[in-house]
Amino acid sequence: MAAVAALVAGVPAPAAAIARGDDVPDGKYPFAVKITDIGIPTPDGGRRDSSCSAGLISPHWLLTAGHCFRDVNNKRVSKVVAIRTFATVGRADLTGDDGQEADIIAVKQAGVADVALAKLDRAITGITPLKLGTKAPAVGTSVRLTGFGFTDESDQELPDRMQTGTFKVTSVSKAEIGMTGTAPHKNTSACEHDSGGPYFTEAKNGVVTVVGVVSHGPSCPHTGADAAGRTDNLVPWIKSVVGKDLVPSAAPKPSLPAKPRPSAAVKAAPAPEPTSATRSMLPWAGAAVAVGGVVAVALRPRRKRRSRHRRS
Repeated sequence: MAAVAALVAGVPAPAAAIARGDDVPDGKYPFAVKITDIGIPTPDGGRRDSSCSAGLISPHWLLTAGHCFRDVNNKRVSKVVAIRTFATVGRADLTGDDGQEADIIAVKQAGVADVALAKLDRAITGITPLKLGTKAPAVGTSVRLTGFGFTDESDQELPDRMQTGTFKVTSVSKAEIGMTGTAPHKNTSACEHDSGGPYFTEAKNGVVTVVGVVSHGPSCPHTGADAAGRTDNLVPWIKSVVGKDLVPSAAPKPSLPAKPRPSAAVKAAPAPEPTSATRSMLPWAGAAVAVGGVVAVALRPRRKRRSRHRRS
């Protein structure tokens, strides 16, 4: 396990959908989640919409990025701030009606890393959650990422289908893991609204183990490293929050029908950057931009940053 050599100050920015990735076929990676926020308060008294990605770790709990939940002052908070925040689980094609939906009713921030837990108002059934990794991945380990963000930084609308790509672990620090894209292209990278998406390993027996979640990185697509919020050293905290819900029922109940989705689609727009600086553990990190913000009724011009969150 290698530690990042340099600690560079930077403000993480949100991540979007996976740039230069592959479409995910229906039924694949059902534990992947899209978080949608409707009516996030803004400093001028208005409202905006946004989104992030996440992974299911138990019937009632999601693992995602901490910066996906911020108040009107751009501070990370342990609560839902939008009029409605809901999760779509097990739906690779967002225009379809498969999978399940549930409202997010509670949030817990990890504090040290850019990681948070989100609680659902009802159990997700019939889907095997991600396994929590308890050891840091070694440098060189191959991992996969799933997300619902942009496929290019210049996009103005989010894709309807989940994207995926493979990455290589390039560095490991106390709070972050460096991830560099390897396939389907060398510049496969996390993008805005991929924030919170799970990086996971895939065993031959089908077990998928999460090692981190999308946090921040350079403009997408790019060939450099993205920063993932490290999760293996947070497992004791995760267990203290999630408790017995980490053990899914042996006989899952039939899936409940999905709740109605918003009738009107909105265009994605970047969210305001965090006001407090965070420390990036990656050598390339500079000013960061939040990743994953989903939509604003009015699009605002985006400022170029070297490192940003993967949510808007």
